[in-house]
Amino acid sequence: QVQLVESGGGFVQAGGSLRLSCAASGRTASSYTMGWFRQAPGKEREFVVAITGSGGITNYADSVKGRFTISKGSVKNTVSLQMNSLKPEDTAVYYCAARDSRWISLQQSGYDYWGQGTQVTVSS
Repeated sequence: QVQLVESGGGFVQAGGSLRLSCAASGRTASSYTMGWFRQAPGKEREFVVAITGSGGITNYADSVKGRFTISKGSVKNTVSLQMNSLKPEDTAVYYCAARDSRWISLQQSGYDYWGQGTQVTVSS
């Protein structure tokens, strides 16, 4: 089993920045692909970004390209999401996810483990 714990959510005005972190514990493997999804009120959960275990490959949703950056943390088994130029439409609960694969999946069903989520609210 793998446990994922997100942190760093909060409230910010449009144009501001937030940094989310996800710490993985338990039966972890450095080869795990890590991703972030988000779910806004009344909407389905959507893919935001993912990074392979090696950190060599990333994939961003078009809606966040150029604004969000995912990176492997300096601490083992952590991943961070730097979110800049935030917009009100970025408001959502953000979930960290992990999959026991070297490859990125854009689908929720492709991930084996999920965090509890952290709220991000961007005011206009």
